[in-house]
Amino acid sequence: MKEHLRELLAQALLDLRRQGRLPQDLATPDYVIERTRSREHGDYASNIAMLLAKPAGMKPRELAEALVANFGQTQHVSKVEIAGPGFINFTISQACRFATLRRVFELGADYGRVAEGTRESVTVEFVSANPNGPLHVGHGRGAAYGASVANLLEATGHPVQREYYVNDAGRQMDILAVSVWLRYHELGGVNLRFPDNGYKGDYVVEIARALRAKQGDRLRHSAIEISDGLPPDESQGGDKEIHVDALIARAKQTLGEADYRVVFKAGLDWCLADIRNDLAGFGVVHDNFFSERSLATDGYVKRAIDTLRANGHLFELDGATWFRATSFGDDKDRVVVRENGATTYFASDLGYLLSKFERGFGRALYILGADHHGYIARLKAAAQGLGLDPDRIEIQLVQFAILFRGAERVQMSTRAGSFVTLRELREEVGTDAARFFYVMRSNDQHLDFDLELAKSHSNDNPVYYIQYAHARIASLFRQLKEKGLAYNDSAALSARQRLTDPHEDALLVELMRFPEILESAAASRGPQILANHLRESAAAFHAFYNALPILTAEEELRQARLGLCKAVAQAIANGLALLGVSAPETM
Repeated sequence: MKEHLRELLAQALLDLRRQGRLPQDLATPDYVIERTRSREHGDYASNIAMLLAKPAGMKPRELAEALVANFGQTQHVSKVEIAGPGFINFTISQACRFATLRRVFELGADYGRVAEGTRESVTVEFVSANPNGPLHVGHGRGAAYGASVANLLEATGHPVQREYYVNDAGRQMDILAVSVWLRYHELGGVNLRFPDNGYKGDYVVEIARALRAKQGDRLRHSAIEISDGLPPDESQGGDKEIHVDALIARAKQTLGEADYRVVFKAGLDWCLADIRNDLAGFGVVHDNFFSERSLATDGYVKRAIDTLRANGHLFELDGATWFRATSFGDDKDRVVVRENGATTYFASDLGYLLSKFERGFGRALYILGADHHGYIARLKAAAQGLGLDPDRIEIQLVQFAILFRGAERVQMSTRAGSFVTLRELREEVGTDAARFFYVMRSNDQHLDFDLELAKSHSNDNPVYYIQYAHARIASLFRQLKEKGLAYNDSAALSARQRLTDPHEDALLVELMRFPEILESAAASRGPQILANHLRESAAAFHAFYNALPILTAEEELRQARLGLCKAVAQAIANGLALLGVSAPETM
């Protein structure tokens, strides 16, 4: 509907130019068409006359009157009014509202969607937690948000690839490998001091047990071979980082390259498999798991550095190679190659960014934790240095989710192993509640996750309230069958003009809004917009259900109201599916 109103305004502007009342070269401002706050002022309002009046040399209300006078005939709008100093208010015709029912019936699960491929392709990278342990509740918010945004983009015409960046080349993975190796020795009777900053979760013992079952004692070495001469750990008066780095070096030296990779791969493969299974149980599926190590083997890092050099954006200092990132708004220049010839994490970021566009995507959307705020300027600078359009790179930050058990806040630490996993959260509150609660608030706001509310079967629980509306409608059709009564879409459409009660009209308005809500939620990367709309739709339905007879209404009106119910159920199911939430028929 917004597009139709925009076409009306565009035609009116063109007519005014032809009449000489507006300059031919007068640029059209970036005006809005938005829902009115009160139905008393119509359904939509535009500020175009307010923005265009001064450059047009007219008073806003005068320009608004001229625009309205030049509107063509349309069956979609029943009334156009000028409000205040020059806002133009539109009231949508009843015939247009009724036409929504036919569209919902015809499109079904596709109602609200745009044909895929009509807009630019997007690669959405989300979750991307280091594969060094199970996902915890903090990762869950990024997973729910990223999956919902990807679904919304796809629903609004974008070809979407969902990607998980696997950090399989970093120091943390080496710490995991050493942690597994030490637990492997403990299981074989070789007792060694475990490093202060090793990974201490029970899952590490599970990985070590599987490694021992497969390799036997083949990877076993004596305690002296492993620990002799290592610098002291923090609890021994030393530095824990120096200690664990020395332990990593000792493991590589003692095992040799091939056997070290066996241990390393055991930890990586177990954690990746666990992450995949956990995400699948959460209704989140990635199209691609992109290996950080492939950035080097496939030449992306080298090509990125070569591109920066060719573009004149590298310089040498103190034996290292630097990217002049400050030329593009970053707060400092970045090392890409260290003095020892090793490439940096930032070089991997460069290679990964280049890979997204070499693989043909039109837009790269990164969904990162709030602690990655510095990446915004860094990646934008990298894009410009590589000759890419920085506007095609987008970074959405997801604030922390804080889990409460009663009044107690649960602390989370992957390395210490004392964290609440995403799987535990799902088992306690269910996937539906977890997915919905994670996206109820904007991703840039902190989220206090109320476990007790998420589990409650009350109207205060938003996901229960919405699902209950869908289940209530399904119950209506079951009761209809039990009474020996029939329903069909044709009869409902024929009788839809009977839907004149304010409660019915409110539901028709919510149905009409649904495609616009999807557009708005996708464009702003805000699934909370859809979540709020579904709650409003459920509230409108419950009010309708409680106020008006449905099954006991006379035949024609019963058909019309059941048709309205069916359409509402379809829209609710469509919206919940985009948020990864089920639409149950019984509760």
